Amino acid sequence: MTFRPLHDRILLRRIDSEEKTKGGIIIPDTAKEKPQEGEVIAVGSGLRSEAGQVLPLDVKAGDRILFGKWSGTEIKINGEDLLIMKESDVLGVIEVEAAQKKVA
Repeated sequence: MTFRPLHDRILLRRIDSEEKTKGGIIIPDTAKEKPQEGEVIAVGSGLRSEAGQVLPLDVKAGDRILFGKWSGTEIKINGEDLLIMKESDVLGVIEVEAAQKKVA
């Protein structure tokens, strides 16, 4: 089954957080919060303006994003847990390459 989001909606996969803290303490599953970071799988065509023009989205497939704790709707496609949300629920795009270049 394939899925294509409509308008200003995006489909994403949550990126799991670390199992340990920086100090080496292992976090049990019951104490973990749902990750607020995800990878965009698919995006809709864009939001329509009042003039009827389609405004493209700022995110694209493959982007890593940060979103609100209670954002989106959980769905299951082909046995995989995914999340669908509006682009307005996205807090920002994580620039992984730029962050890695700074460290190196």
